[in-house]
Amino acid sequence: MSVGHSFLEEEKRMAAALDWSHKITDIPDAGLAQERIASEGERKALAAALGLLSLDEFGAKYRITALAGGGYRLAGKLAVELKQPCVVSLEPVAQSIDEQFDVEFWPQVALRDEAEEAGVLDEEDVEQLTGGDIPVGRILFETLSASLDPYPRSPEAVFDWHDATGTEGQKTNPFAVLSKLKDKG
Repeated sequence: MSVGHSFLEEEKRMAAALDWSHKITDIPDAGLAQERIASEGERKALAAALGLLSLDEFGAKYRITALAGGGYRLAGKLAVELKQPCVVSLEPVAQSIDEQFDVEFWPQVALRDEAEEAGVLDEEDVEQLTGGDIPVGRILFETLSASLDPYPRSPEAVFDWHDATGTEGQKTNPFAVLSKLKDKG
């Protein structure tokens, strides 16, 4: 499976999990304020897409406002309660996420010159406005995904590993190991 194919498959699963979007033609001049809570089916689909044991609560408060020049700003807060498997024991590990998000959508997005050096965190979060929709569900999915603990660990979990080769405790010279590899080749 190619990398592009797996990314498209992930996008399809995410879109099916949380299809919350707003047409820009439905956004009033004063802006659109929403408070949404995911249904049980949406929570189960999100949990499956992200490899979670459970997604007990998933809610968001957000506002979409028009910007001068044809852009839109989506800003708000995501509140989530979930359980992930412990990386050591596979027991459930509870996590609470309370994350802010702020994304601008523009009809034309200037591509960054690759010669410019800037950190990812130095830039504003700006996306291409396509199809006349603000994809709130996708932004929430990405916010949740980026906020997950990559190595959830239960406080009681103990990782007790021993070297089966019996060389534990012996200091090994890295150059001696390389020399052995060279001799084998």
